[in-house]
Amino acid sequence: EAVFDENIQLKDAFDKVIVSPVQTTAPSVRSNGRRVTVELRDTLLPNTTYTIDFADAIQDLNEGNILDGFALDFSTGPDIDTLRISGLVLEARNLEPAQGMTVGLYREPADTTFATTRFERIARTNQLGQFTVRNLKEGRYAVYALNDVNRDNRWDRTEDVAFLGHLVTPYAESITVSDTVRLENGTDSISSRPGTAFFPNDVLLTWFNEGYRAQYLKDYKRPERRKIFVQMGAPADSLPQISFVEGPLKGRDFGEMTLLERNSTNDSLTYWIRDPELLAVDSLMLSVRHLNTDSLERLVWQTDTLRFYWREPKKKEKKKDTDADTLPPPVELIDLSMTSNTAHNVYQPIAFKTATPIGSLDTAAVHLEKMVDTVWTAVPIVALRPDSLYPLASLLIDFDTQPGARYRVTIDSLGITDIYGLHNKTFRQELGVRNLEEYSSLKFTVSPDTVPLVVELLNDSDVPVRTAPAPGGKVTFKYLDPGTYYARLWIDANDNGVWDTGNIRDSIQPEEVYYYPKRIDLKANWDVENTWNIYEQPLDRQKPSKIKKNKPARKAGQTSGDNEDGDIEYDEWGEPIDPTRRNASSRPGSGNRNSFGGLGGRQQSTGNAATPRNR
Repeated sequence: EAVFDENIQLKDAFDKVIVSPVQTTAPSVRSNGRRVTVELRDTLLPNTTYTIDFADAIQDLNEGNILDGFALDFSTGPDIDTLRISGLVLEARNLEPAQGMTVGLYREPADTTFATTRFERIARTNQLGQFTVRNLKEGRYAVYALNDVNRDNRWDRTEDVAFLGHLVTPYAESITVSDTVRLENGTDSISSRPGTAFFPNDVLLTWFNEGYRAQYLKDYKRPERRKIFVQMGAPADSLPQISFVEGPLKGRDFGEMTLLERNSTNDSLTYWIRDPELLAVDSLMLSVRHLNTDSLERLVWQTDTLRFYWREPKKKEKKKDTDADTLPPPVELIDLSMTSNTAHNVYQPIAFKTATPIGSLDTAAVHLEKMVDTVWTAVPIVALRPDSLYPLASLLIDFDTQPGARYRVTIDSLGITDIYGLHNKTFRQELGVRNLEEYSSLKFTVSPDTVPLVVELLNDSDVPVRTAPAPGGKVTFKYLDPGTYYARLWIDANDNGVWDTGNIRDSIQPEEVYYYPKRIDLKANWDVENTWNIYEQPLDRQKPSKIKKNKPARKAGQTSGDNEDGDIEYDEWGEPIDPTRRNASSRPGSGNRNSFGGLGGRQQSTGNAATPRNR
């Protein structure tokens, strides 16, 4: 039981308060006035130091101020173990602080310990992703972080996880702690006292998800008469084998009578039914032989018999019109639309999309013209090609773009025929190519430049809008809309152009990610050049607060301090950093709660240069 000097409240105690060593039965935690009571429901181990870690669950009742990092310890033997390991957990892909993640330790573990054995000592990350595992014995420890969804204190392959690639040995050092004391006359006085610092206090864990998904038949349906849809639970190298179960087509391969539209990972499959007689059948009974993950995580073949049913929606009855009855039914045409914007970007092809797969295209029926002195003049088309994202039902027109010019696209009737023999009507659309003066460009010179780098330009929602490699540490993004941007990069260790996650069993860490620490404001007709040293600032200070999603809660009535970018910076206690005291490294009287990532605080960012283009 703990007694405080004012009334308190517990917030999310079930999730935040933990007992180490791990308890089989969850403890009872309750508060009443100034008291917090914890009832342990497991048998206590002999000669063991126990820790009750409240993380940031305790708040004062009136203002909601958080007591972060409060813990109680006791021992069932004559001695209390006192060593600690502290650090930070971030999400590997976007450096978001990992709030409420379990950090666990094993002492001198075997190779299979993590997947088969519960953690020996645990802690939980606070609002800033920071953790301290307390009351450790001497020895070497393996350190992990885990989003323990099922609360079993061991890793399942679908759970988010982080690991340190080496064992760590905790130790303590005697230090002198300086406190600032305000005297009665209003002046400050520095007093010193002995203290203890615990190391390591800078363990960095970056969590990832292996992306493991069990393979199974996730969904199947017939959303339209013309197609059936099959979705698998995970990417696959092989396709399901589908055949007819009944009727005159029994045993026949369903693929022979369909056209397959699939995504790059073969887990989203659309079969377009081509045969007219088959289209008339409302109910299809099909055998689907597919891969399935068994209880031992092995891929085995499994066959399901499925019925795909289509019911025509009821049409609203219309009032009888004798004149309308004498008219022929309307001719069904291809639904053809231009998906390009009429204010066309200079770097994009003209894009069209059809509602059904294209069967044939008459290239002579596609015309491109440019307005020259008020007269439409034919210009050559560089290429007609399908879009890689929609290869069956798309058309891209590549052409030599002239900024500021006006173009007209015409597709003659009968120029496109779909797989059902339907044709398009004459299509004509005008578009104007934007002027270069409407754009901005952004160049980065990144150091170090000796490793493969891929740079992502982000919007204010932390979502990539452009991605490009940076050979030799240089990359330029052209034709950008004016506005506010952010940037991050990853070290492309295997040089495949894709960010790769980690793997626990093979001890592979996720590829390293870094953020440009300032927002980037681009204006029309400006070229901006930035230098970027990815190691100049500590990793936990790199991501601008404006695009952070996991931000610490403020105290009641607290106002934030903004840095020169308008971004809020917080110290490890969740309080905004005063820009005039940005180099303060520790809180007075903290003793062992130094800021993670270096004691120098946030450094000034690298220089920028922005110049208007010559017009």
